[in-house]
Amino acid sequence: MKLNIGTNIKRLRLSKGLTQEQLAERLNVSAAAVSKWESESTYPDITMLFPLAEIFDISIDELLGHDEAKANTDVDRILGEYMQLHTIEGRFSEARKIIVDARKKYPHNYQILRFYMWDIIDGQRAGTDPKLLLENKGELKEICDCILDGCKVDSIRADAINVKAKLLYATGDTDEAIKLLSTLPTYQAPFVIEELFPKDTPEFLHWSKINYYGLIHFTSLKLTNLIRYDPAISDLEKAKRMESAAEAFYKMSQGEGLEGFCIGAEIIYNLWACMLIAKDAPVEEIIRVQEKDFAMLKKITELAKSEDDNELRMMITRTYKETDLVSFQVNRLIKFAGTKYEKLRGDPKYLEMLNRWVKK
Repeated sequence: MKLNIGTNIKRLRLSKGLTQEQLAERLNVSAAAVSKWESESTYPDITMLFPLAEIFDISIDELLGHDEAKANTDVDRILGEYMQLHTIEGRFSEARKIIVDARKKYPHNYQILRFYMWDIIDGQRAGTDPKLLLENKGELKEICDCILDGCKVDSIRADAINVKAKLLYATGDTDEAIKLLSTLPTYQAPFVIEELFPKDTPEFLHWSKINYYGLIHFTSLKLTNLIRYDPAISDLEKAKRMESAAEAFYKMSQGEGLEGFCIGAEIIYNLWACMLIAKDAPVEEIIRVQEKDFAMLKKITELAKSEDDNELRMMITRTYKETDLVSFQVNRLIKFAGTKYEKLRGDPKYLEMLNRWVKK
């Protein structure tokens, strides 16, 4: 059995508010020895187990982690009951009693702390009530710091960062809150930042729109990959499916307020054209698809220039480093290296198509 004593010593030391130096002084050992225990480079001598257990007010078995498997099973059972009552049956007061009792029973279990933390603020991930946050500021900060100091599970750490940012926002420090949330993975940060703000605020709508455009981009890219790289689909069938998908996105973009779906159409046309070039398809077919791509790029550029769409302008500037996407694509196709692109540029019909879009 793997001993978890090093991890346990660090967790318990932090819960007692002790530094390595302070714990070392109580045990009459060096701070370097405590550091080695916690990093699991070495184990403490057997004579240290009783003093350690006494300092932390636990049993030797708990210190060594012998009861960990049993505790984990019990924690899973408790959280299962909590989720049944809270999420499925909506019996919130009963669920709250379960998680409050669980925290008393397992005060250092990160999963329990995570659910308890969210329960304090009524599970409000989006637009959390600042009053609730401020009323429980001390306890929430203590839980977040405990998780961030000792927990190695990314999803639990992300929740602690989320709640800590909400505390910063509730105290009026929005910039620091966003800065903290920006330390999360790039695929996650924008969505958690959106949840920072009340739903009836301009900031919430701003981040919602950024995420809306990002999801269209991501979804169309993944859909295209599913088609392009499926070995069971013929090239002809891939072309049919990609055209059907692109046209579906374009049709949606015709609806009022749905113009952003042209981003999805552009992604698919662009990647479809790349596939055709790689497969040495007839130049007429490549031109036909790239004409559609240029049309979408023009529409996105025009949308981004509108006064009320700062979010799209931010997105394309961040992605392409400029706002005129037609010029960007023309310049890219003129300069792109590779024999297949050089061959294309040697075709008068293809060059004529590029020159036409230069002038538009």
